[in-house]
Amino acid sequence: MELTKNIFFNTDKLVENSKVKISYLGKLYQDNSEEVSIHYGFGLNWDNVNDVKMEKTDLGFQAEIELLEGDTFNFCFRNGDDKWDNNDGQNYVFPLEKVKNELVVLDDEPVALGSPRKLRRSYLWSKKIRLAVYKIITYLPKLISGNYKRKLKEN
Repeated sequence: MELTKNIFFNTDKLVENSKVKISYLGKLYQDNSEEVSIHYGFGLNWDNVNDVKMEKTDLGFQAEIELLEGDTFNFCFRNGDDKWDNNDGQNYVFPLEKVKNELVVLDDEPVALGSPRKLRRSYLWSKKIRLAVYKIITYLPKLISGNYKRKLKEN
């Protein structure tokens, strides 16, 4: 997905606690810089600031970044000559989506929907119910008509 000014991500959404691959084809790439680093941080205070050297490819400069927790992902680019592409002083700032924990049960044991344990229980109950229905359909008419005879144990 293209976010802005020749910056591409390999995903549609930026989600915290996940990895993302960034491709940069901006001003520093167009100026034929030999090396480019991405300078990034998270949130309004640029927490967990880091610099990662990007790899030059035919698709631009690329790097894989671990997105940490925060409201925003902030970054800018710097080449080997200490020239910056910081979005005209605004930096590149994009919102991060929170990880959704909807399937976690907060009891003693967290269980996701469709866990093998729950599936097995429901499968066993369905087999028991089918067997009970089969017995009712098969033996109830015999009991009512009197054609059902028990085998007596021979002593």
